Order: sequence, then structure tokens, then C-alpha cells
Amino acid sequence: MYVPSQNRMDDRAGQLAFIRQYSFAALVTAAPGAALKATHLPFVAVEQGAELRLVAHLARANPQWRDFADAREVLVIFQGPHAYISPSLYQRHPSVPTWNYAAVHAHGSLRLLESRQDKLAALRQLVLANDAPWLAEMERLPEDFLALKLDGIVAFEIAVTRLEARWKLSQDRAPQERQNIVDALAASPDSAAQATAAMTVVDSPK
Repeated sequence: MYVPSQNRMDDRAGQLAFIRQYSFAALVTAAPGAALKATHLPFVAVEQGAELRLVAHLARANPQWRDFADAREVLVIFQGPHAYISPSLYQRHPSVPTWNYAAVHAHGSLRLLESRQDKLAALRQLVLANDAPWLAEMERLPEDFLALKLDGIVAFEIAVTRLEARWKLSQDRAPQERQNIVDALAASPDSAAQATAAMTVVDSPK
């Protein structure tokens, strides 16, 4: 990902918080000789000391998983809030429109979770992250029904080797211009614009 110095966001805690907030992401793989593939999936970020793993699953009917064994590296793209920025909000002219956004790219190596126990653990992590009260109901699912569902998925984890984060939030503009942007986005009926406003720092660039 192209990340100019003023848009870098290297704080690991901030990156992880972002990944967990915007956990529905795109898994991109490129196995040798195969077409580039992408699937949109919910992920769970698991920290173990300094290590970070991303846990997810996709449908066995999805052919992307067949490329996993040959993919030397995979990419997961976490996309956050974004919004159009009008040049009418700037004091300096001439100016042109732009688009503000935040995103995290996670690079790593993928390992299949093939045993029943590992698949169940992956599903439990996903439920705990998104619908913890339902976990008890999941544990009471009929065994034959659960076995059928487990057979229909391919679970995996990604050992993250590199995180890249870009917070493109008008850091190159003057404080008053950033204030104009925050005010305009916060007043928008678009929730993504409001969230972009909330991430924008007015007093000093990150």
C-alpha cells in the first residue's frame, strides 16, 4: 500500500483496534499460475504475546481455498470509514477534490485449521467477538447439524508478518481547513462521513 509519511499510522494498538472495529475484510490470494482471488469475510484478531493471528473461514464451495497451499503470502484488507472532501472546504485555491479514508493491510502466511476441534475453536472465537450471548445456543446445536455445517467450511488462520496502515485524513491541510472538513463531515447524514470526521485530528497531523 502506498503510504506517504504524513499518512502513516504505526501505533500497533491503534491498528489492532481498527482491525477489530472493521473486522469484515477482503482476503486476497495469488497462487502461482492462478488468477487473483478475493473473498469478503469476518475476521477475528488473536494476540499471543508479540504474535498476531487472524482467524476466519469460508465456504468449502468457494474455490479460493484451493489456492491456499501454494500462496506464499496472503493479504487481508481492512477498510474503515471514508468520505469525499470538497475543495470548497479549503482556504487555499486553486484546489481539487480528494477522498479521505483509513485502511489497514495485513500480510502473512496462511494455515488451514482442519480438525473438528480447531474448526469449532475458530467458530467459537467468531461468535464470541460478534454475538457472545448466542455461544451457549451454539453449544446446544444437534451434533448431526453441526457436523454438516463444519464439513461445509474451510477454517484457517493467518500469522501476520506485516501491518501497513494509512490514515489519509487531510494531514497536509492547515488546521482551519481540517476544522472545516470535520464540521462538514460531522453534519453529513452519511454515517461513514461522520465516522471519518471523528477520526480526523484538527490541531496537529498524526
